[in-house]
Amino acid sequence: MGDEVVLLNFWASSFGMRVKIALAEKGVEYQYKEENLRDKSPFLLQIYICIKNILLSSSKEEEVKKTMKEFIEVLKVLEGELGDKPYFGGDDFGFVDVSFVPFYSWFYAIETFANFNIEAECPKLIAWAKKCMEKESVAKSLPDSLKIYDFAVQMKKIFGME
Repeated sequence: MGDEVVLLNFWASSFGMRVKIALAEKGVEYQYKEENLRDKSPFLLQIYICIKNILLSSSKEEEVKKTMKEFIEVLKVLEGELGDKPYFGGDDFGFVDVSFVPFYSWFYAIETFANFNIEAECPKLIAWAKKCMEKESVAKSLPDSLKIYDFAVQMKKIFGME
């Protein structure tokens, strides 16, 4: 992936619009890739499968280990971008922080299903997430990790992957 920023988007996605605005505001050059949500690109599927395989996988230990390795590699890229800054944009809580911190709610479920500790691999990223959680706007907005875990358990049941 390198240093190239790729925006995977669906034209009507408010999430994608949010990212496009932020990239423009920051003057970040990026490659735009329109996604057909009914026929997802291999790249989008690869990213989606970091998380889906962990949450919905069967108990195939080797598959889970491989998926977790790929997931951690993605997190390490983000951790590298964070560096020693308190937030992704520096001293101020900003758009990248707002965009990424909701995924922190899923970390407990991912760790539990994969029997893995994200903090052991990406301590700066977890410290950043905990710092974000000190902000009232974040703490009040994110769902409880246990509620997310329960939801993921229900999804596994629905898909017959208990």
